[in-house]
Amino acid sequence: MDARLAVDQWPRDDALAREIQSTPMGVLAPESATGNRVMLDAYQIVAEAERQSGRSDQDGAVLGNLQVLIDALHATAGLSVDGERLTERQFIAETSNRIEAQRWLDAYPDIDNEMIEAPLFLTGLPRSGTTYFQYLFDCDDRYRLIRTWQTNFPHPPPGWDPQSVEGRRNQWATMMATRPSFEGFDAMHLYDADGSDECHALLQSSYGAAGLHNLFDVPGYFEYLLNDLDLEQTYRIHQRQLKLFQWRQHRKPWALKYPNHVLAMDTIIRVYPDARFLMTHRDPIQTLASICKMTYHLRGMRSAEPVDPHSVGRQMRYFIRRHIDRILDFERGPSADRVIHIDYYALAADPVSALRDIHHRLNLSTPESVERAVSQWFKENPKNARGRNDYAIEQWGLNAEEIAEEYADYIGYFDIPREADVKNRGAEHRQNR
Repeated sequence: MDARLAVDQWPRDDALAREIQSTPMGVLAPESATGNRVMLDAYQIVAEAERQSGRSDQDGAVLGNLQVLIDALHATAGLSVDGERLTERQFIAETSNRIEAQRWLDAYPDIDNEMIEAPLFLTGLPRSGTTYFQYLFDCDDRYRLIRTWQTNFPHPPPGWDPQSVEGRRNQWATMMATRPSFEGFDAMHLYDADGSDECHALLQSSYGAAGLHNLFDVPGYFEYLLNDLDLEQTYRIHQRQLKLFQWRQHRKPWALKYPNHVLAMDTIIRVYPDARFLMTHRDPIQTLASICKMTYHLRGMRSAEPVDPHSVGRQMRYFIRRHIDRILDFERGPSADRVIHIDYYALAADPVSALRDIHHRLNLSTPESVERAVSQWFKENPKNARGRNDYAIEQWGLNAEEIAEEYADYIGYFDIPREADVKNRGAEHRQNR
């Protein structure tokens, strides 16, 4: 018999509710027979998540998203046996977490009355400094950011059971120590056991996350996301999880980081009518080279065959182009004033001054405590502190001048310098001091 209670048996008062098993849902799926292919199946994944959570899935269209993704995985991803098994476990875990959120709202309908007020979406092209910006923003305790342990162990809501938080932090720290990874990951992506996290897992739980195309070779799924996927449902589910995270806690505005938010800004405004966007801008030739490197290594962790770097280059060239298209379309539309544009190079050179300017444009002050915290973090996390992250556009079969010409509309519109020119100016400045 499943140890979890059916939803109609859930106790409605806190004293009894603590009898509900609080172990995070869906961390592991049943093992497949050793050596046999898993052959991912959308219906089986949802059925197993429903079994673990003790209720049926009420988010109707999500199954269709998962089916398209799995069809694309079978068609083009070339997963290894271990890659399929790891992917199946991940999908069950995230589906279970999403269904578990439905259980909490059924048991405590007042959760749905939580207001997500004036959220800030920290975004920009992938690899344009959004994670660095997020860590700086995390120095300001006026905002709430998603934590890394929350995206993996979101239940029970931390405001309902604060005593469980430390255990979940420790559980995630232990998992981080043994997580599948690749050499140089820490140099490529800031990621700490209790650090701030992006929105990928919240969006992936409904299979509406563009970053899945970096994890897997699934161009068909990416086209579906751009043209057919119901992103409004995806962001409604995203909003539901934020309500659970802030329930019974002091209310603060959220700062929500994910580069691929730029693909859905019109949708985000429908779901979050008072949302604003803080968008970083960096030389897109560099962002393209960097996302190619990240994608190459992420796909290689689950692929049966060596990943073709030139194929990654072609796909990511288009991937960045479509992000640029959405940015420019939004900028020419009626809601362009929702976006504060941020020079990545100014942010990297002097984060305190850059944040003062951002706060001014948000009609906020910049407390001295925030300035001190930002300065301290910047001092403790110098460039290359976690290792060098070297890459070049030519590694991916691409030509820098061709890319500059293709992305010229974006570069010109935001007056973005070439990164090599910025570095040369910096070197000249240091020599002349």
